[in-house]
Amino acid sequence: MALTRDLTAEQEAVLDGGMPRLRDLPWRRTRDPWAVLVSEVMLQQTPVARVVPRWERFLDRWPTVTDAADAPLRDLLVDWKGLGYPRRARYLWLSARACVDRHGGSVPSTLPDLLALPGVGPYTARAVMAFAGGSAVGVVDTNIARVLARRAGRGLTAGAAQELADAWVPRDRAWEWNQVLMDLGATRCRPIPDCDGCPVDCAWRDAGFPDPDPAQGSAGVSRRQAPFAGSDRELRGRVLDHLSDGPRSRASLERLLVGNTVDPQRLVAALDGLVRDGLVVANRDDTFDLPRGETGPSEISVTAHGT
Repeated sequence: MALTRDLTAEQEAVLDGGMPRLRDLPWRRTRDPWAVLVSEVMLQQTPVARVVPRWERFLDRWPTVTDAADAPLRDLLVDWKGLGYPRRARYLWLSARACVDRHGGSVPSTLPDLLALPGVGPYTARAVMAFAGGSAVGVVDTNIARVLARRAGRGLTAGAAQELADAWVPRDRAWEWNQVLMDLGATRCRPIPDCDGCPVDCAWRDAGFPDPDPAQGSAGVSRRQAPFAGSDRELRGRVLDHLSDGPRSRASLERLLVGNTVDPQRLVAALDGLVRDGLVVANRDDTFDLPRGETGPSEISVTAHGT
């Protein structure tokens, strides 16, 4: 659908209502593509409040793509401790190396080139385009996906949500538009919404909020996660914590981790999974360590898209 320069009444109302209330987040004060990419990767499944100090610390240590690409992978994994989902740190490191190898040390600006970076999916690619380059693309995170589904009054596939998002973007105000919609979904159009005075022309609200909520059947809207305590994710995190101080033998890890809630087979499965994911190295002497990444640019052949 062609985009026009003129704002519709709805777009004007959304922007006028949202811009004065826009949350002051540090990554909103930069248009540096590397800083934006780091923020978007960190924000995947991690609360904003926890990301703010870690994003600032990460960029103090690795302010450019080249700085991150030149660092040992181990350093990024150790720095990532506490953010969860550590494979994101590895993908970020691989993406930095890909940027150095393929793009002269710069984060690319086109959708195909961004999607070719390890671990970068449709949302992250478009977020970099919109927030670093001001491109007129719709950014569909879980909050915006909820707004889109309720506005449409029906559950949406990922493709339909992206098409609607792209068609709704004011061409000359893409950065502001996507940030405002993101905050609208995060603070008002919540799972239990606060609709009083909402400027969106919402089909679901206008129909009297019939069941089911359209957002419940839409792609891209996150579901409640299983409890972290006692999960395999927690066990994997504990293994990485113990390896952050240096290599450990299998027997040492068993002494530290196997107990009432962790049996030896769960530990074996966790170690196998971490090795497969490239987050742990299994040495020939039956010790385990965090990877350093000395294998160099050949590692950027990993192209697992997704967040």
